[in-house]
Amino acid sequence: MLTIFNKEITGFFSSLVAYITIGVFLLVAGLFLWVFPDSSILDYGYAGLDSLFSIVPYLFMFLIPAITMRSLAEERKEGTFELLATRPLTDWQIVLGKYFASLVIVLSALLPTLIYYFTVYQLGVVKGNIDTGAVIGSYIGLFLLGAAFVAIGIFASSVTSNQIISFTIAVFLCFFAFSGFDSISRLISLQSIDTYLINMGINEHYQSISRGVLDTRDLIYFLSFIAIFLLLTKTILGGRKW
Repeated sequence: MLTIFNKEITGFFSSLVAYITIGVFLLVAGLFLWVFPDSSILDYGYAGLDSLFSIVPYLFMFLIPAITMRSLAEERKEGTFELLATRPLTDWQIVLGKYFASLVIVLSALLPTLIYYFTVYQLGVVKGNIDTGAVIGSYIGLFLLGAAFVAIGIFASSVTSNQIISFTIAVFLCFFAFSGFDSISRLISLQSIDTYLINMGINEHYQSISRGVLDTRDLIYFLSFIAIFLLLTKTILGGRKW
């Protein structure tokens, strides 16, 4: 598994596209936090990162599929999966190696946003006038959200050899998992089960953790969600004929 992990990390960061992708993510997040009038912290009048934690999930919907789209799709396209199969690696080791490598890459994009926290911490009218507990909870929520989206991205990459198709599938699934159930719950004919539908979506659990409340039900939800998509990916690899 470490062989796969190191290969993915090295392959990603040896490409200029990787740094451009992460740079664009940080730039857009910064623009929403500091510049755009509807979300700028300078217009709020109080120290908080609410706008950052509101926009990053939607940025993740594009960043993470861009990171994961090549994970298995490229192996299929180049025909290099047979080389992996000749090594003493199980399907689980391949899936987990690629999964954790992609997750580390996502973390490498997320960690620089801590600069925004320290900046707001220092610039407050009263230094340190920011709810650090809520910020920690929100970062934990983003980590779990990123982990869930990576699982979706790895799955999408396993079903096709075309990276663009993989990217498109992953974006759709990430968006649906995050917002789709909320939208469906608003249908008049389904209002009797709207609570159940909302709880099926990621957004409800992300918002719960972001409030600084680490409920075991939310943790179980995220871990189960990740496990399901990794299992689906492993199943596809197990039945491969390519």
